[in-house]
Amino acid sequence: MGKNRQSFKFKGKLKQLSLISLYLGIILALVDVFVYLCDYKAGLILTGYILVYFAIYIFLINYNKSIIMKELVNFGTHFSQVQKVMLKELEIPYALLDNDGHILWMNELFEQITDKSAQFDKSITSVFPSITKDKLPSSENYVETELEYDNNSYQLKMRRLSIKELVKSSNLISSNGSEDNLIAFYLFDITAVKLALKEIDDQSLAVGMVYLDNYDEALESVEEVRRSLLVALIDRKINMYISSLDGICKKLEKDKYMIVLRKKAMETLEENKFDILDEVKTVNIGNEMSVTISIGVGLDGLSYAQNYEFARNAIDLALGRGGDQAVVKTPENIIYFGGKSQQVEKNTRVKARVKAQALQEIISTKDKVLVMGHRLPDVDSFGAAVGIYRIAKSLDKKAHIVVDGVSTAIKPMVDLFMSKDDYDEDMLVSNSTAIEMADSNTVLVVVDVNRPSITECPELLRLCKSIVVLDHHRQGTEYIENATLSYIEAYASSACEMVSEILQYIDDGVHITSEEADCMYSGIMIDTNNFMTKTGVRTFEAAAFLRRNGADVTRVRKLFRENANEYKAKADAVSQAEIYKNSFAISTCTSEDLDSPTVVGAQAANELLNIKGIKASFIFTDYQNQIFISARSIDEINVQVIMEKMGGGGHLSIAGCQLEGVSIEEAIGELKKTLDTMIENEEIKI
Repeated sequence: MGKNRQSFKFKGKLKQLSLISLYLGIILALVDVFVYLCDYKAGLILTGYILVYFAIYIFLINYNKSIIMKELVNFGTHFSQVQKVMLKELEIPYALLDNDGHILWMNELFEQITDKSAQFDKSITSVFPSITKDKLPSSENYVETELEYDNNSYQLKMRRLSIKELVKSSNLISSNGSEDNLIAFYLFDITAVKLALKEIDDQSLAVGMVYLDNYDEALESVEEVRRSLLVALIDRKINMYISSLDGICKKLEKDKYMIVLRKKAMETLEENKFDILDEVKTVNIGNEMSVTISIGVGLDGLSYAQNYEFARNAIDLALGRGGDQAVVKTPENIIYFGGKSQQVEKNTRVKARVKAQALQEIISTKDKVLVMGHRLPDVDSFGAAVGIYRIAKSLDKKAHIVVDGVSTAIKPMVDLFMSKDDYDEDMLVSNSTAIEMADSNTVLVVVDVNRPSITECPELLRLCKSIVVLDHHRQGTEYIENATLSYIEAYASSACEMVSEILQYIDDGVHITSEEADCMYSGIMIDTNNFMTKTGVRTFEAAAFLRRNGADVTRVRKLFRENANEYKAKADAVSQAEIYKNSFAISTCTSEDLDSPTVVGAQAANELLNIKGIKASFIFTDYQNQIFISARSIDEINVQVIMEKMGGGGHLSIAGCQLEGVSIEEAIGELKKTLDTMIENEEIKI
């Protein structure tokens, strides 16, 4: 102990404190020298005092070293115990983990929350399954995340703590060369904060627009004296429904309403799948046609104005998809509800006339016109492009149809024009040529498609400032933005039908050749499956217009006769069909020895609908490293919503999608899983 006492030295503040007495003694010695000069006897007395002072100083220093060391050790020990108790009883759940995530130590609150004992030494994943080893912080890294546990929400913070110095000085453990770290694991209860934030969020504003889809048509189907009663009943139905959700409904026009709701009410609407869509249809006072409504709702915007803009976009999307549905738009996504009814054909052609005049004005202000459809163009796409080509030529504008590769589906049509001297050699141009032609004085007309990703040449959408979209497919989440003119009518049977109507309003009608009439008539015929699906009065009026301009039914039929391989492939697809849940026909179509297997697949899907009891058919075709799905129905199943859930789209009775990176077997499995989920959620009924 004596040796230890001698080797024990003060340092830092304690050393400075102990040296103060020494410094005072030295000062006193200097004063003694001065006293000697003044009085020798007084100097001797002071010298004696100084010697006694230094003797006592040396004695106290040596004597108190051991006492001070003992007191410091005692204090340190007690202070360490206080720290340990404070850490153990810390009001924040806290644990220490090793590099692999095993629990080494936890405080009392952590034990209470997890209901584990202090001896629990298993992986943290066994307590919190979401915290796997890959979620742990890397070297000297800091991780912050949220987790749910036992109906509470926690903010989790993890950080690595280096223990290299502790390992070096330890007599019990040694380092094996790996990183010497512990992981500090903190939990902060944020349940109350999240509940408060959710309460605030639930009270935020949601803006909606409600439009009556077929207001005029429904009124015409009821006696004039009862029309006001029908309108009053519809108003009452909508107002009562919105009032039950603690919302406000204001009628803007005869067939338009604006609604204001709390966001919490939207949860009820979504849970009920917007059953107001079906409730309005029950209003009947003798009207032959049920009234349908479209709803567009915007929420989660940065401002009320942005929510209103979202609502306007949503209602446009709902109407563009055929009506009788609700669309909810947020900054992140778009959700669809309803859309189970067949689209109602409008009797008036006012819209077609207005769009035709707008198209004429746009083309008249440009020097060149580029027309393109979708990839792997079909007869409807090419026929509509030919109609726009004829409009541009009648306005003395240079026009070109963008076709990057002539498939067998349109080859008979293309040959009609290539063999005629009346048409320019550059009537058809490739993608690369079209890109070179595109400039600020070019108008791009997109037909039979409204999704930019599947257009013939998406690059043209960026290069051309003036864009016109003419399509009969329902709009989806992806659409062509900033179009100068957009004419999308989901009730139309085909793009060729729409273009045929437009032709009649350009300069009091455009004269078209028999080849062009044949081409457009073919588009209508193919898309309506020989006038058996999606045909209305205006479909036959368009066909009649084309017949008057030289379309020949016999000539068209000869153009589209199938070769033996195509006929056999279609027959094989039909014969090998699997009947799923007694309602869905699922089969595959080979692509071997076929120039246009997707067309054959679509034809096979149509054939399967002739089987009694089949409500929808799906044909899978492996072509160009993609799986093409052709979906068809008559009127009982909405195949569009099925295909949308798989990334595609289309119409209520005609739809499709393309899958990449999967086999046909996997694609069929995905379809069955989608059907099962939709049946379970009552989105489709069988």
